[in-house]
Amino acid sequence: MLAIGRALMSRPRLLLLDEPSLGLAPLVVHTIFEAIDEIRGKGTTILLVEQNAHAALGHSDRAYVLETGRIVMEGPSKDLAADPRIKEAYLGE
Repeated sequence: MLAIGRALMSRPRLLLLDEPSLGLAPLVVHTIFEAIDEIRGKGTTILLVEQNAHAALGHSDRAYVLETGRIVMEGPSKDLAADPRIKEAYLGE
């Protein structure tokens, strides 16, 4: 949270977040993603790199699925979250 706050002090138009949930307790992850939603709501573009597919798809407009450094799927987050291939491979459904 401190790193995100410091980054926002300069009022960026683009914020890059690399694995913001890595190693955090679930309650803290929830708080981080609430903050991400608030930042997005204020008009800041966010480029989010995140292995937690549930969180990433639930808090983004567009998503890209990478496998070994290559984009294998992309589209609106809601569409990807509903895609049976994504559900099986990344969402454990």
